[in-house]
Amino acid sequence: MEMTVEALAANPQDGVGQSPNRVTGRPVDLVHLARYTLGNNSIEREVLSLFRTQSNLFLQRLKEAVSITAWQQAAHTIKDSALEIGAWQIARTAEDAEWLKGDAYSERQGLIIQDLEQRIDEANCFIGSLLADA
Repeated sequence: MEMTVEALAANPQDGVGQSPNRVTGRPVDLVHLARYTLGNNSIEREVLSLFRTQSNLFLQRLKEAVSITAWQQAAHTIKDSALEIGAWQIARTAEDAEWLKGDAYSERQGLIIQDLEQRIDEANCFIGSLLADA
C-alpha cells in the first residue's frame, strides 16, 4: 500500500520529518536526503542530478500528455522522484495531478503544469547551487 505525500511528510518515524517550507524554507529537505542516501555525499549528488534531469523530462511529458493515462504516469514519476529527495511541495502537486479525472482534469491541468513548472524550476535552481558548491 502506497502512503500519501502528506503522510510521508508528516511522519518523522518514516525518516522524512516535517515539510521543509515550515522548517527551512528550502525546496529540498536536505535532512531527508541525507537519511535517504545514508549521508553519502556522492550518492546525494547523483540523486540530485538525476532529479534535475528526470523532473524536466517528465514535466515535458506531462505537458505533452494526450491521454489521462500518460498524464497520470508522468505525474506519478514526478511525485516519486520528488519524494526521494524530499521535495515535498512538488510531490504534493504531482500527487494532485496524478488523481485528476474528468472535469477536474480539464479545468486544472494548466494550473497544475504552471505550479509544477515553477516548483521544479525553484528546486532545480537550489540543486544547481548545491552541486556547484560541492
